[in-house]
Amino acid sequence: MAAHTYSLVLLALQGLGAGSVAALIVALLALLLGGTALYRRWRRRAPQGTTAAAAPLPSVPRPPLPESPEQQRRRAEAEEARERAAALAKERGVRAAEAQRAPDGAEKLRLEAEARSLKASEEEAKRTAYRAEKAAEQEARTRRAAEEVQARAARTEETERAQAEAEALARSAAEARRERVQAEGGRTLAAGLQRTRAEGFVARLNAILGTGRTVDASVLAELEEALFSADIGVQTAAKLVEAAREQAQRGELADASRIKALIQAEVARLLDLPSPPSLSGGGPPHVVMVVGVNGAGKTTTIGKLAARLTRAGKRVTLAAGDTFRAAATEQLDIWAERSGATLVKGAEDSDPAAVVYEAVKQALASGADVVLADTAGRLHTKAPLMEELVKIRRVLGKALPGAPHEVLLVLDATVGQNAIAQAKRFQEAVGVTSIVLTKLDGTAKGGVIIGIADELHLPVSWVGVGEQVEDLRPFSPQEFVKALFDD
Repeated sequence: MAAHTYSLVLLALQGLGAGSVAALIVALLALLLGGTALYRRWRRRAPQGTTAAAAPLPSVPRPPLPESPEQQRRRAEAEEARERAAALAKERGVRAAEAQRAPDGAEKLRLEAEARSLKASEEEAKRTAYRAEKAAEQEARTRRAAEEVQARAARTEETERAQAEAEALARSAAEARRERVQAEGGRTLAAGLQRTRAEGFVARLNAILGTGRTVDASVLAELEEALFSADIGVQTAAKLVEAAREQAQRGELADASRIKALIQAEVARLLDLPSPPSLSGGGPPHVVMVVGVNGAGKTTTIGKLAARLTRAGKRVTLAAGDTFRAAATEQLDIWAERSGATLVKGAEDSDPAAVVYEAVKQALASGADVVLADTAGRLHTKAPLMEELVKIRRVLGKALPGAPHEVLLVLDATVGQNAIAQAKRFQEAVGVTSIVLTKLDGTAKGGVIIGIADELHLPVSWVGVGEQVEDLRPFSPQEFVKALFDD
């Protein structure tokens, strides 16, 4: 086929010399046919279905073990035997050469006998070297096997140790979660009212009314004295005594134990005030102005409220309006970092109204849900200081019409009846919408809630019964009455 193709090419070229265009075409066709034929012949000869074998991955030799003393001894013994075999071979060669040159038969026989003896010693030395070398290799294999067993044991021990550590960490994390859940669950209101129940006016009531005495003038006199000396306020105490006296006159109180049930029912009625939801309903953002005297716990209350709100998925902006106390801004900064809230603050001694105004504007721009505005602690007896709060309230209304949507007054339960006077003054100045009563767990004066509700008709929205975030609890009148009076 190839020879025929070449002939066609030669003919085509001769025709091309004559100026024939057809010859050129024939030549090109011939070259094409020839190339195709050669390719097909190569394909038939080439092995089908074979691919280049992948180069084997180089094996990674295990690092040699350092020789043990026994292995070193065996190696030295083998080396000594090889050297002895080499010396015997050399000496045997000398004897063989001398035997060939020996002039008489007897000498020749002696030398040949010595050569044979040296040969036997040489072979024995070689065997000794071989045995020593094999013993050294066996020692190495034994050590390698022992070390592999130890390595497997170490790996197993490490795995078990890691597993034990992981299980211990898991248990520790579970315990931490359990403790956190318990801590976040907060103290119960009953636990917070323990001192009020054990040392406050409820304890005095129990002492008077728990004896099964007949209700007469002396019992009512003791009741009046106990209530008027309590921290529920004079006005409230007078109402409770009058209610007991009226029922006694109608003969509805057969014995002293009935008076406690009467007072419990009256307290429940006084606390049953309409209370709009706290921290929601205005805006957005819902703006909360937080006021109170120094040391009542405003900043901590704001931090705990912010933590509760952010846990519920709300976006919170904190306004550091207490610009007169650097520690207040630092506290809010810590609470903002813990809770994930945004803090807006100004320079020390800057205008607090300007700070809260900027906070509301930033909250509007960022789409925040709630603004909690801190304010400086004000003495309710200082008129100029209270006027500053009036200004802040007015500026909040300019920043967002309708703001503040809520004014929380933070009161320290440990101050007793003085809290009622504070609440009256703040109510007159800024229009308090509800009360936050803090430190309820540290006092026997928890009954002040009753006086505030009765005299000011202000609902209590939150009570603080401990240090944890969840210890700031929404106030429930029914839960409060039950915790206060139940034994």
